[in-house]
Amino acid sequence: MKVIHLLPVLVILCGCMRNSGAYGPVPTRSQTEWQLMEYNMFCHFGPNTFSGQEWGSGSEPEDLFCPADLDCRQWARTARDAGMKGIIITAKHHDGFCLWPNPESAHSVASCSWRDGAGDVLRELSDACAEYGLKFGVYISPWDRNDPSYGTPEYNGKYARTLRSVLDGRYGTVFEQWFDGACGEGPGGKRQVYDWDLFHRTVMELQPGAVMFSDVGPGCRWVGNERGRAAETNWSRLDTAGFTPGTGAPPVDTLQSGNVYGTAWIPAEADVSIRPGWFWKESESPKSARELMQIWLDSVGRNSLLLLNVPPDTRGRISAADSLVLMDFRALREKAFAENLASGARPAVLTDGRYDSFRPYSVKTPVVDLRLQCSRLLNCVVLQEYIPMGQRVAAFEVQAKSGGVWKTVASGTTIGYKRILLTDPVKTDRVRIRVTSSLAPPVLSEVALYYYEI
Repeated sequence: MKVIHLLPVLVILCGCMRNSGAYGPVPTRSQTEWQLMEYNMFCHFGPNTFSGQEWGSGSEPEDLFCPADLDCRQWARTARDAGMKGIIITAKHHDGFCLWPNPESAHSVASCSWRDGAGDVLRELSDACAEYGLKFGVYISPWDRNDPSYGTPEYNGKYARTLRSVLDGRYGTVFEQWFDGACGEGPGGKRQVYDWDLFHRTVMELQPGAVMFSDVGPGCRWVGNERGRAAETNWSRLDTAGFTPGTGAPPVDTLQSGNVYGTAWIPAEADVSIRPGWFWKESESPKSARELMQIWLDSVGRNSLLLLNVPPDTRGRISAADSLVLMDFRALREKAFAENLASGARPAVLTDGRYDSFRPYSVKTPVVDLRLQCSRLLNCVVLQEYIPMGQRVAAFEVQAKSGGVWKTVASGTTIGYKRILLTDPVKTDRVRIRVTSSLAPPVLSEVALYYYEI
């Protein structure tokens, strides 16, 4: 059986997938790097922070936006300490207000008294992300409830120029461009017909490595709900023909599960807010660390990336309550996954803790037999496929040998980048992973075992 250990393998294989035994659509290098991030921060911030609204009307005065003590370094420090790898900010929400001096709009920070019209939230945040080792992303809503040209053909060009004013390099590398399909009426009841081809071309020209989010990608897709929950069966493949973002999106169950034979690699991103709303409200409280832990299991643990919204308050800071929950959440994760009980077990290529080492099998239904160094109590199994070679596993069982008898302790369907399963506690020194259905011979990267107790 061939075993592969290559540190630069992500780079090599992402560039030559289709000639190296890959199966079906596979991720680009940017999509692979994006998936490995696992956990990022979303920041909803803008006039709605001060009005208490979720969707602004677009008629709010520019001076409504006036953070008393903006500190993007505090955002970045909080995200880093929480274990996140990047931050995406609502550079422009549906109200049309721009957090940077957009030359295409008078409804921006350049027209308000904050910082005497010289403020630029994107500049401060992108600099802070660079300082703290985080990636920087932007959400620029195509819906604009302020722009008088919205609902006319001219608006598409204006929106593309708006994208250009952010993505042209002045804020550095953008790792994710977050689109949604929101499309309300403009002046006189006009509804905008978005030129998605133009928007995508603009992003690809200026930020070719950016992963584009929408209901149909092309980089990653909405998971179909705002609870941070992916389906137990979750393919990173999707069919997009005939679908568009927004009202033309695929059915919710398709967004949650993907398509088993989908022709494009468009993995799921699970977005959810730490609070009931997306923008900060003094009356709301954050979820508990245990609630976030369940969201982690239902998102990252089901082949999705977790995008957790943590909204800054009217000062322009992340509240102490939210920050404390985030630190408690990190502590729970570290406790739950502190000791990999499979470490040192054979086959070593699957238990070495390295995603860039993997084992390709020659049959569709292999059995992975792990021999632990001693008998241990466990109740959690983590499985990973090596996604640069495609997603293949469609069903599997986990068995443990206890009292001289093999018994099935867990089963599932897809694995993808990562699958986490909790089981009843069992004491054992032998664990088997039986792949019972696969589209092609599996390529597994990692098997980890834990005693999950939080």
